[in-house]
Amino acid sequence: MTARPPFRADHVGSFLRPARLTEARAKFKEGRIDAEELKDLEDSCIREVVIRQESVGLRGITDGEFRREFFHVDFLERLKGVTVTYGEFKTAFRRDDGTEVGFRPPTMGVDARIEHDGPIDGPAFEFLRMAVTRTPKACIPAPSMLHFRGGREAISYEVYPDLETFFDDLTAAYRAEVADLARRGCRYLQFDDTNLAYLCDPEIRARTAERGDDPDELTRLYCRLVNDSIRNRPADMVVTIHLCRGNFRSAWVAQGGYEPVAEILFNQMGVDGFFLEYDDERSGDFAPLRFMPKDKRVVLGLMSSKKPDIEGADELRARIDEAAQYVDLDQCCLSHQCGFSSTAHGNELTDADQWKKLERCVEVAEAVWGGV
Repeated sequence: MTARPPFRADHVGSFLRPARLTEARAKFKEGRIDAEELKDLEDSCIREVVIRQESVGLRGITDGEFRREFFHVDFLERLKGVTVTYGEFKTAFRRDDGTEVGFRPPTMGVDARIEHDGPIDGPAFEFLRMAVTRTPKACIPAPSMLHFRGGREAISYEVYPDLETFFDDLTAAYRAEVADLARRGCRYLQFDDTNLAYLCDPEIRARTAERGDDPDELTRLYCRLVNDSIRNRPADMVVTIHLCRGNFRSAWVAQGGYEPVAEILFNQMGVDGFFLEYDDERSGDFAPLRFMPKDKRVVLGLMSSKKPDIEGADELRARIDEAAQYVDLDQCCLSHQCGFSSTAHGNELTDADQWKKLERCVEVAEAVWGGV
């Protein structure tokens, strides 16, 4: 058992939305219920998912992202100056058989100075904190999510002729949000990032270079943005980052092992732990973990949130042993590679599958480390 997060059995954050919550959100969009009615139902569903997480033995507890439609858009669009455009991102989600799911994720743009003009996730976190008996975890998108997909062209030249001013404003806004979460008692904060994992993909790296961005310099930049965002955090606040290659209705975007980003990422980003996807061959081998500093933890995303099959305990223990050839076993934890519902649409598995998988995660963590 570990006293501080990330915990031996941990999870990324999102859960499949209850049917009644999906129905209520549709009614809200149609004007058939008001915001207060929707919030009351969200509150009820969050209380239930908190109880369920604690009952399977998890120690880090989230609200399932039940108040969001997208893991990142709902947060970023609350920053003053941000615009959202749908359908323009050039890379589509696809399944293992190569078919596309017909969805292109939103692109963030900036048409005015970035400002944090009020709490974003704070009130939701405060509700979660009051609902748990264990450690509440806040999950917010990494600052790179406002840059990578659109690049320089998505940020107004008139407003930001110098991108360094944009990055300064962006990280100042994040520092304000982190400070607000800290005042409300948050001591376990997770950044969610797709871009650093996308920069593991040779094709995406090539396209990034074609548009004029150096993939290695972007990796350094995105490390700096996180570091600047958390530089004033309380000493007892644990910060982790989750890397994702795409997670929409069990489909994905990127592939490729961590070797292209590992040495820079693990050594230059000042977080306490890394949630890494390792659920299939798209994530490569464990060799890049040799760059992991001794004072950081790696949460091995060996289980799949995309597929209903429950991973075998022996198989998971064998893969943990394989990872431990490159990083000390005491630095490791276990989770799923991503959330079960990074968007409100959810992955292709059932609610029962989701909880059986989490039970297995706890079971294996107890067997390997003697506790969660």
